[in-house]
Formats: sequence, C-alpha cells, structure tokens
Amino acid sequence: MAAVAPDVPKALIPVAGAPFAHHQLALLAAGGIRQVVYCIGHQGEAIRQFVGSGERWGLRVTYVDEGRALRGTGGALRLALDLSTLAPSFLVLYGDSYLPVDYARVLHELEQGGHAALLTVFRNEHRWDASNVLLERGRVLLYDKRRRDARAKDMAYIDYGLGALRATTVERYVPPGRPVDLADVYHQLSLDGELAGIEASERFYEVGSPAGLEDLRRYLTALKPSEA
Repeated sequence: MAAVAPDVPKALIPVAGAPFAHHQLALLAAGGIRQVVYCIGHQGEAIRQFVGSGERWGLRVTYVDEGRALRGTGGALRLALDLSTLAPSFLVLYGDSYLPVDYARVLHELEQGGHAALLTVFRNEHRWDASNVLLERGRVLLYDKRRRDARAKDMAYIDYGLGALRATTVERYVPPGRPVDLADVYHQLSLDGELAGIEASERFYEVGSPAGLEDLRRYLTALKPSEA
C-alpha cells in the first residue's frame, strides 16, 4: 500500500473527493443495508473517528476492535460472534472493496437456501487474478485461493469479495481465540458441500493497488453525484 497511501488505512484512502469508506457505506445504504459491524485493528481508531455511528449514511455502525492480537479475517468474525454483534445471518466484505451488487438478493439467497454459507463470484477467466472458484448450478464445488487442488485448472470464476454466512457457521468453522483466514473457511465449506454460489454481473473494484484505485476513481467520477 506504500504506493497508494503509506500512513492511511485502506478504508480512508481518498478517492473521487472523499475517503473510500464514504463511498462504500453510501453504496451499502443504497442497497438496503442498515447495520454495519466494522472489525478494526491497527489504525482502527482513525476509521472509528471518520465513520462514527454511521448516522450520516443512515446506518447504525458498531465496532469490534481486535487490538494488537490480530486474528485474521475469520478470527475477527469469531470475535464479533463472541461479542454478540453478529446477526443470525449476515454479509461480509472487506474494507477496501467496492462491490456494485444486489446485496439484498445475496442475503435472501442464503436465508432461503439450505447451505451454511454463500459466496458471490465473478466470471474471471484469469483476467483480474488467478481464478479460484469452481461453480456449478448454484453451488461452489471448490474454493481454493491457493489452487492446491488438481481441479484448479478448470476454474473460471474468482471470489467477488462478498460472502453471506450464518452465525452458526462461524461458531462451527472458526475456533475461538485463534488466527483463522476466511479463505480457509470457505475452502473447507466447499469441501463439505456447504457453500452456495451466486454470480455477480458487474465487475468489482478495490483500493488495494494504484491501478485498482484509478479504476474506482473513474467509475465513481462517471456516476451521477447522487449515486457516488
């Protein structure tokens, strides 16, 4: 991130005239989201100071602070569960991702289906990064970010950056007090036949690289002021 903003959390990187978190939270609010839980750690206080209660976006924002003992993306969800901040079913995305997708539909698909979790995917064909998802008829047959499985050669989809999980799934798959990568949780869920999949039609954006930041700036600049 040094090439983008060395001393700024990704959520606060300036893009199109405002910190990234403003655009992300406005998008979530426009998509019908009303409650947000931020899992924060290093430099998390800066995010808390900018976002506050979320009222300016019509949201109710709470925080789960990992402090210095970072637990990984999966471990942060377990901490949120143990602190009773997770809803029975919820969406999870990263603080540097801007995802133009139907959030209500994604959560609805999880709640109406029988799977433990659901992953949004994008048909990639290795355009953005190495494909890491094998999808068939609404089910993720294999999620393998490290492409360890021989079936990786048949993958055409990539993780879009948005998942839907049940609180009971976090309880089952993420042990308390240990660092856990959410990618490993998704991998195991796919092996267990517990991971549904839904395809997003519009590409994802991120601010984790100079190229990604510029792509998002162009996208937001092209939007009407009321949409950005």
